[in-house]
Amino acid sequence: MLIAIGIALAVAYPNLPDVTGLADYRPKLPLRVLADDGQLLGEFGEERRNLLTIDEIPDVMKNAVLAIEDARFFEHSGVDYRGMVRAALANLREAKSQGASTITMQVARNVYLSAEKSYTRKIYEVLLTFKLEHLLTKEQILEIYMNQIFLGQRAYGFASASQIYFGKPLKDVTIAEAAVLAGLPQAPSAYNPVRNPKRAQARQRYIIDRMVENGFITPAQAAEAKAQPIKLRQPAREEHMAAEFAAEMARQAIVAQYGEAAYTRGLVVTTTINTKAQQAAYRAVRQGVLDYERRQFYRGPELFINLPDDPQQRDQAIDEALAERPDNGDLLSAVVLEASPRKVVVVRQDGDPIEITGEGLKPVQSGLSDKAGPNIKLRPGAVVRVVKVDDKSWRITQVPEVESAFVAMDPRNGRIAALIGGFDFNKSKFNHVTQAWRQPGSSFKPFIYSAALEKGLTPMTVVNDAPLFYSATETGGKPWEPKNYDGQFEGPMSVRRALAKSKNMVSIRVLQLVGTQSAQEWVTRFGFDADKHPAYLTMALGAGSVTPLQMVSAYSVFANGGHRVAPLLITRVTDARGHVLYEAPQTTLDNAPRAIEPRNAFIMNNLLQEITRSGTAARAQATLKRPDLYGKTGTTNDAVDAWFVGFQPTLAAGAWIGYDTPRNLGSRETGGGLALPIWISFMQEMLKGVPVTTYEAPPGVVNVGGEWYYEEFVPGRGVHGLGLGDPWPGAPNGTPVDNNGLPVPTPVPAPQPDERRSILNLFRN
Repeated sequence: MLIAIGIALAVAYPNLPDVTGLADYRPKLPLRVLADDGQLLGEFGEERRNLLTIDEIPDVMKNAVLAIEDARFFEHSGVDYRGMVRAALANLREAKSQGASTITMQVARNVYLSAEKSYTRKIYEVLLTFKLEHLLTKEQILEIYMNQIFLGQRAYGFASASQIYFGKPLKDVTIAEAAVLAGLPQAPSAYNPVRNPKRAQARQRYIIDRMVENGFITPAQAAEAKAQPIKLRQPAREEHMAAEFAAEMARQAIVAQYGEAAYTRGLVVTTTINTKAQQAAYRAVRQGVLDYERRQFYRGPELFINLPDDPQQRDQAIDEALAERPDNGDLLSAVVLEASPRKVVVVRQDGDPIEITGEGLKPVQSGLSDKAGPNIKLRPGAVVRVVKVDDKSWRITQVPEVESAFVAMDPRNGRIAALIGGFDFNKSKFNHVTQAWRQPGSSFKPFIYSAALEKGLTPMTVVNDAPLFYSATETGGKPWEPKNYDGQFEGPMSVRRALAKSKNMVSIRVLQLVGTQSAQEWVTRFGFDADKHPAYLTMALGAGSVTPLQMVSAYSVFANGGHRVAPLLITRVTDARGHVLYEAPQTTLDNAPRAIEPRNAFIMNNLLQEITRSGTAARAQATLKRPDLYGKTGTTNDAVDAWFVGFQPTLAAGAWIGYDTPRNLGSRETGGGLALPIWISFMQEMLKGVPVTTYEAPPGVVNVGGEWYYEEFVPGRGVHGLGLGDPWPGAPNGTPVDNNGLPVPTPVPAPQPDERRSILNLFRN
């Protein structure tokens, strides 16, 4: 018999896997995306793992593991014979498997063998154990085990588990926390402190006792550890600052460069995302969207469930319903227990009832009416969303259908400080910052005015805010009669006042001065695509297509004095050992290409500042109490898109709100009412302590009577008026003009079907 076993072992041993690679242990390490200060934004890969050397693992963690898994680890040769005999007898007696694996045996099984439970696999496990013990030191084996073992929640290794369960590095865990983690290897699901806190605590206390038995801690330390409450990482922190869209952009870029290996090589990607800015942007967008949502009609509960009479079955039904509708940030899911026009009682997973009255019921009054339809009626069993207003009050709300985007960048170097690609990444991973091609409306007008400055337009040029009409013959398509937002015409006014009040008639006349082809070419200087801005007069009203990132990048040209700076998200990529694989070159204004002359940017900034002082964005300076704010509102026809894009000289940012399937936001909704408050809220946080910054007048401009001009276009030399009944300034002799004094436009081709909406839509401020 012994000879047969010996022969079998001799035959099996040469067929064992090569374990020499474990001497240089390299497990699958996830792709990690970090903010500029090292805070984790996202982690990608099947396994969440942080690799630590044995010296970096604290003794308390090693002792907790040894106490429960293999107290004689440093004494035996890899196999606990007494334990194996005991387990074999138990398996024969009870016809079920019972283990007696040492740490070395677990390493052999986890790294090289399947989870199948059979005597053949056990023999291979023992042989592999001998091989590991022969080739590796005890410290190397323990290090592999501590980094390799699966501990639930996609966590592999104790360093990762410490972050996931407690939100802290492994070096900071207490005895009580180490005992919780040490209890996970045997059954990660059964002893998960998040899902099974009672079983996890029982396991923890047993491990603490074992630590005392083995002399790792004193009875006094054990008593203190058992009394210590376990504070688990709050679920909301799993969002990692709600920077999922930025993390996803980084992931896509890295996978495109390194392929699928990016998920297992332990690459670390450092981004430009600023934690303070990202958090401020997230709060601003959430608040802005939810403020809008409170003005919308109530669409009804998300789900209806039956509430059994049996308390235990009732709790289970509630838990299952809320698991199906997880919390959305501060929008918490709850089940209605009682409902009346004056009071609604809801419950969450903790079982404590929440009573909502008064103002908290205002958004759902239609659902509490006796006439409410069955789909919107609030009744017991309805799954709703609640928001905590303060310590004493709650409000019922709903998950918004509207979408939003926000992006902020440093105009001096292109570093993206904050990026919110949508209201909820889990609901929709469509990144509106980079993927949503929307019409910018009047927020596009500054680029037309910038072009006009080169044609002799000045801030004091008088332009007639009077009706315009173009026949079908002139347009080559349908007749076009553009309007101002309020339907009113104010007659002659300065360019400064016209842009501040976002007068459409004036913008069209300014574009005629520039010429549509010339304007189309000019806007490409700011990074816009010519083919997305057809050379029609509607370009003056923002009829083209842009993304929020394009708009903020374009406004950055004004903010930095005329340079085009490419947006930057990824600054560095390192491997698992810290070796730098990629480092982004430093961008400065000295090496950034020039898009427009400094004097053009200077005068445009002066006009954009007027908008935030007395124009459609006057709320900006009034709220923030500082003059160094610049920007423009935009609202497209039928209030389909709402914009505000602007800057302080050190930070440019843009906010957009709209529906994915374009539809009216509301008859009274504008960029100034929807997008501007988001921008203000963000800047209010980011500009605290930032000194007011002014722009120095560059060469080539002069100030006459308090107004700035190009030196060659001072009063008496530039364009004095447009649309005032006089011939168009600078028009060649014989150029036909209409009754407004503007050149008769050259007929343009009829728009193609896919262009029709862009051409015919009219825009307001």
